[in-house]
Amino acid sequence: MTQTTEIDPKLLEILVCPLNRTPLVYDKAKQELISKSARLAYPIRDGVPIMLVSEARELGENINL
Repeated sequence: MTQTTEIDPKLLEILVCPLNRTPLVYDKAKQELISKSARLAYPIRDGVPIMLVSEARELGENINL
């Protein structure tokens, strides 16, 4: 079972996509940080954002962001 945790808003202000340095959007339900421009979703595991492109999930073309 996946535990949902809150991400500190101050942390969200400084985190950016490692691929293109753009801001991220927090998806609390999926526990991911979304890079709209890179169309990648970075997982949050045990409250820790995994900011590795190799760990990111690609977002499909049909997903509205």
